[in-house]
Amino acid sequence: MEMEMEIEAEVQVRMEPPKIHRLDDSVVNRIAAGEVIQRPASAVKELVENSLDARSSSINVVVKDGGLKLIQVSDDGHGIRYEDLPILCERHTTSKLSTFEDLQSIKSMGFRGEALASMTYVAHVTVTTITKGQLHGYRVSYKDGVMEHEPKACAAVKGTQIMVENLFYNMTARRKTLQNSADDYSKIVDVLSRFAIHHMNVSFSCRKHGAARADVNSVATISRIDAIRSVYGVSVARCLMKVEAVDKDPSSSVFQMEGFISNSNYAAKKITMVLFINDRLVDCTALKRALEIVYAATLPKASKPFIYMAIILPPEHVDVNVHPTKREVSLLNQEIIIEKIQSVVESRLRSSNETQTFQEQAVEPTPSCQMVSSKDSNRNPSPPGSKLQKVPVHKMVRTDSSDPAGRLHVYLQPESWGHLERNSSLTAIRSSVRQRRNPKETADLTSLQELIDEVDRNCHSGILDIVRHCTYIGMADDVFALLQHDTHLYLANVVNLSKELMYQQVLRRFAHFNAIQISEPAPVKELIMLALKEGNLDPECSENVELNEKIAEMNTELLKQKADMIEEYFCIHIDKDGNLSRLPVILDQYTPDMDRVPEFVLCLGNDVDWEEEKKCLQVISAALGNFYAMHPPMLPNPSGDGLQFYQKRKPFRNPEESLSCTTGDDVVTENDIEHELVAEAETAWAQREWSIQHVLFPSMRLFLKPPNSMATSGTFVRVASLEKLYRIFERC
Repeated sequence: MEMEMEIEAEVQVRMEPPKIHRLDDSVVNRIAAGEVIQRPASAVKELVENSLDARSSSINVVVKDGGLKLIQVSDDGHGIRYEDLPILCERHTTSKLSTFEDLQSIKSMGFRGEALASMTYVAHVTVTTITKGQLHGYRVSYKDGVMEHEPKACAAVKGTQIMVENLFYNMTARRKTLQNSADDYSKIVDVLSRFAIHHMNVSFSCRKHGAARADVNSVATISRIDAIRSVYGVSVARCLMKVEAVDKDPSSSVFQMEGFISNSNYAAKKITMVLFINDRLVDCTALKRALEIVYAATLPKASKPFIYMAIILPPEHVDVNVHPTKREVSLLNQEIIIEKIQSVVESRLRSSNETQTFQEQAVEPTPSCQMVSSKDSNRNPSPPGSKLQKVPVHKMVRTDSSDPAGRLHVYLQPESWGHLERNSSLTAIRSSVRQRRNPKETADLTSLQELIDEVDRNCHSGILDIVRHCTYIGMADDVFALLQHDTHLYLANVVNLSKELMYQQVLRRFAHFNAIQISEPAPVKELIMLALKEGNLDPECSENVELNEKIAEMNTELLKQKADMIEEYFCIHIDKDGNLSRLPVILDQYTPDMDRVPEFVLCLGNDVDWEEEKKCLQVISAALGNFYAMHPPMLPNPSGDGLQFYQKRKPFRNPEESLSCTTGDDVVTENDIEHELVAEAETAWAQREWSIQHVLFPSMRLFLKPPNSMATSGTFVRVASLEKLYRIFERC
């Protein structure tokens, strides 16, 4: 009986509604933080928007482990006042608005005061800031919305740096779902890329912690297409066309839209939609879907477009307070705006499709092409209805290294580069290279033979086959050349290749060099002084000058003492007065860049161990290899964007003088080009490319034994397989 009464009491308790209680503030704040900071990319977006609100001109982001270990955002904005630091990371503290009515006309990107507060509840946040006029900055750490200690004075550069460490350390489930750091880092790069192409007046960079190279590196520019080119690449920028739409009718909609959309030549696996509304990076699913429909109907083969749009509306027509992360906004008359934009895009696509043109290149006939044509002309045409035999893939693409039709220079108009030896043929140079002495006729030194044996033992057979049978196509950029081996395309680092080739040639030609006579012997002491001066941060300091003179004198005396040995073995002649007058010929038809002589002489005096024979020979050979390597010339490449380095700036003139100078038919340009310097640079770069094609690669095929380290150092990178490319184009 008692048991039945207990059961009835328990059932009655269960039927009663649960009691409502107030959540603890720490729970509330952590729940809110999870909504605002959904993943590392959300934190980066919030911090970058704060930097933009601070009128920054440069924003740098460093990320570690996809943002879970570290997110560091540095800017050069106006900074944070010392008095505001105590409440900086409290919830709902902001400088963007004071009353709710301010939301009707707000133009800043942040306004809730929740981003920094949310980060302090799920991570460790450290802020370093300095404002204009302060002698030093302040650093302070935050946890759960409050300062952990009083602000500490510290050295700081202009602006603010915010470090977010150990993100989601107290949210185990969230952290476990974000362990794929590569995926999260790519999302961060995507966010920074979108900001970079819209905010053209701001420089952006984003890199992994410890990496030397940034994955996003944009500079301020006045051209939107240049910004897109620098971030998304040339292949995207060349396929874009501009679109504009304006509506000033208050009865329907008021907006202005500018953007770039891809044409029929653009092909991608997924759509890229970059949308800014009143300078806010947002998503609009309805607009994105409408534009996808237009592309699918107008350009079926390009139905995954690249779209950048910036829409400006009156602030009172946009409700920004509809999403915790501000990812979405609500627009007045949204359907009308989308319909008008859709109509403009459709019209632009149809007109571009109707007037589509294709560039045609005139290819000069080569001997191999003529031979193929003559063979084809003698063949009988296939009888009607006969079944075509399938041709093997390797015969559909050029694989013959002796066929010049695959080289880039065949398709370019020849230019006259003055002193280049245009009459020198590749055959003559190969013959000259083959006429070198037998490598076994070198001086009989055990240490030298050990170095040569090490080169032979360390040779990578796979890369050796590529080097022996590759076809030089052309230079891809200042360092990498494009090669073809069999049906594969490779990027090859010509600096690394030439350095190793020169080193091996020094060993094999040891004590049997021809000489390069220097027209005016150069004082070794002055060369060393010049090299030391270039390496000093403050070359004008009297202490540095005195120290450099002592170093130069000691090294000069040392080289004068070793002059007989280095002349006999390496053909480097230093006379009794300490003047450098002869250098060795390592490759026929090739002279090194004499601008690098100071660095080479300093290396001889400073880095060589003259006591141990093997180390001595190895270091001198390596120094010669580095000196003779085909580095990019000291002068920047004047082609493309490099021309800006040759603009000479005129002194600032009085505006009245400028007006007087520009009246009439005379037009005064503020930037003139240093034409003589440009001509010198063009000659140097042209000479280098000629040497790479006609000296370096023929010599590599004959002599280079690539070391195993080249397989992992990025010296050779396979970029394409021609069989796969052929199959792709076959379907087009």
